[in-house]
Amino acid sequence: MFTVMLFLHIVGAVGMGIYAIMPFVVGKFKQLSGAAQEGLASGIITGGRLGQYSLVLQLLTGGYLISNAPGDAKYTVAWMVIVIVLFVIIGALSGIVQAPLKRIAAAAANGQSASSDISRVQVLSTILFVLFLVIIWFMQDPAYRID
Repeated sequence: MFTVMLFLHIVGAVGMGIYAIMPFVVGKFKQLSGAAQEGLASGIITGGRLGQYSLVLQLLTGGYLISNAPGDAKYTVAWMVIVIVLFVIIGALSGIVQAPLKRIAAAAANGQSASSDISRVQVLSTILFVLFLVIIWFMQDPAYRID
């Protein structure tokens, strides 16, 4: 069962990769025409939803992996709290970024400007990217483990 959960945890990590590419893709919004902006916004909304499902998968499988660590390895409470807080922040920001993306798609469909929403999405996606890197660092650094 541990191997299956580890596999699902890795699949979830790959699914969260949307947060790694989002700031670079969002940076192209202002260079695109209205129809292309609408399509890109719709694609990022779908990718963000996939990222949110992956985030839930990470929390569930990660909880299992922590409670059933091989060799009775234990993780510090501080490490677990930091990781959970990071996941909650990523989940909140990924939900917050959905509204301006929907407004960008609607504005592009109506031929209106969405520059303020584009700027907001760029900032939020950059913050998500940084948090994604931080959580990867916490996951790979064994210094927080008590053996």
